[in-house]
Amino acid sequence: MNPIFKIQRRMLDQIHTDLSRPHLFAAERVGFISCKVAAFDAGTVVALAQAYLPVRDDHYEDDPSVGAMLNGAAFRTALQHSYGSKTAMFHVHRHEHRGPPRFSHVDMGEARRFVPDFWKVQPSLPHGVIVLSRDRMHGLCWLPADRKPVPFATYTLVGFPTVIHHEVFK
Repeated sequence: MNPIFKIQRRMLDQIHTDLSRPHLFAAERVGFISCKVAAFDAGTVVALAQAYLPVRDDHYEDDPSVGAMLNGAAFRTALQHSYGSKTAMFHVHRHEHRGPPRFSHVDMGEARRFVPDFWKVQPSLPHGVIVLSRDRMHGLCWLPADRKPVPFATYTLVGFPTVIHHEVFK
């Protein structure tokens, strides 16, 4: 399977701007990216970023053990958007460095808990998680057939200049 993630440069800039905003108690911001999905030859799935959903300030829980903890309302908002727009959903956050980002153990543990919830509203679509750094991204796509995380093989940043990164981490 070769999942591909495509996003417009101006949307990625909007996401970075939102994730840079301070929060009263959360150490980091998070959001959701809704995506339309195109399937091509056997094994190629493209997630096309359509909209960014920032998480509202009152949808964070005060939990100093993690950078950001979301409450049920945050997930209900994302689930409702996915259901209503018939889109795949990808949770996104940023690690504050340059270069290739990686998910922490906490990131992966939480993702394994909440990603399956999106199949309750869009069972035929992939869903997942994306982590940004200041200049790169890394993501995992849970495909509906096997429901196991697969790294995106390629990330395309559409705009001027168009940038294509091929995943080199396995």
